[in-house]
Amino acid sequence: MIPIPTKMALTSGGAEGSSKLNAFDHALLAAGIGNINLIKVSSIVPPDIELIELPFIPGGSLTPMAYATITSDVPGEMIASAVAAGFHKPDHYGVIMEYSGKCAAKEASERVIAMVEEAFTTRGIALDDIKITSTQHTVVKIGSVIAAAVLLY
Repeated sequence: MIPIPTKMALTSGGAEGSSKLNAFDHALLAAGIGNINLIKVSSIVPPDIELIELPFIPGGSLTPMAYATITSDVPGEMIASAVAAGFHKPDHYGVIMEYSGKCAAKEASERVIAMVEEAFTTRGIALDDIKITSTQHTVVKIGSVIAAAVLLY
């Protein structure tokens, strides 16, 4: 049986690099998740999840998360990522939505909020609260951003 995460931390970051992969790596480091192995998961918040600040996670850990990222090598381009987590009530599951694009953090945030609202409407459950993280970066040479909902045990 695979354990169900009991904690969740929202984080985001952006950075430049000498290559697209290095820019992505630097964005991961800026978000505090650069030394772990990301396991991309779909977007359901487990019941009874505790929202926490991102803790220290040992290097090399296999860590599930829902995330959005974008990398660009177009100087002057604005890029952004956002993640929103919607909650019904403490003992009920919730939904995470992710977005990244060529826009400002405000637009990325608005998009993920609308996506969470639609997900709750589709499921026929009331949306009681939304938590969000977002970031934006104006590309100098090669830039990358990431926003993530990190699921922890």
